[in-house]
Amino acid sequence: MKIRVYYEDTDIGGIVYHTNYIKYCERARSEIFFEKKLKPLENSHSGFVVRNIQADFLATSTLGEILDVTSKLLTLKSSSLILLQEIWKGDVKVFTMEIRLVYIEDGRPRRIPDAFKKFFTEL
Repeated sequence: MKIRVYYEDTDIGGIVYHTNYIKYCERARSEIFFEKKLKPLENSHSGFVVRNIQADFLATSTLGEILDVTSKLLTLKSSSLILLQEIWKGDVKVFTMEIRLVYIEDGRPRRIPDAFKKFFTEL
């Protein structure tokens, strides 16, 4: 997914504020769901929650630049998965994170529904 860096994304020095990289990755995950016409939440009592994030900030990005967010499935278990998400500025890797998502229903971990398993294995 392509993302342009806007003024609101930057600090006073015109550099992307570090937490925005995590937001960009969240947007990319949401866009993948929207493209496949899958609703991330089947109802108000189920969905994916973030369990853990391991992030590395490798380079800076500045106002007006176009970034590309990529997502790749690393691990799929019965109720959780790990995605590798990277942000690139051309051929320069700016940010990388591994994110563990857990599927919950009524506040408790549950088996990931088959439709979502299929969806993630096709990433």
